[in-house]
Amino acid sequence: MTQLSKSQIKFLRAQAHNLKPVVMIGGNGITEGVMEELNRALDHHELIKVKVRAEDREDKTEMVDYLCQNANAHKIHLIGHNLVLYRKAKEPKIILPKK
Repeated sequence: MTQLSKSQIKFLRAQAHNLKPVVMIGGNGITEGVMEELNRALDHHELIKVKVRAEDREDKTEMVDYLCQNANAHKIHLIGHNLVLYRKAKEPKIILPKK
């Protein structure tokens, strides 16, 4: 997974602004079904919002780290319960700005 520059992250945050969450993580935490849905959404959209409901900050941070590592995705933004993830598709739909 290549590192994204600050300008690329800023670009992706702007792209994600109007997105609605496509994956929701609730009281059951991260299940196999959630991971399948997350990977499917990333394959299809490249840039997605995930609603992460966690009791405290530590739990949320652990969930976000787990999602990023296991989905091989970049954490673009986390504000409140909304997480924005990006993973470049085999046939990219989003053209990132040069560094």
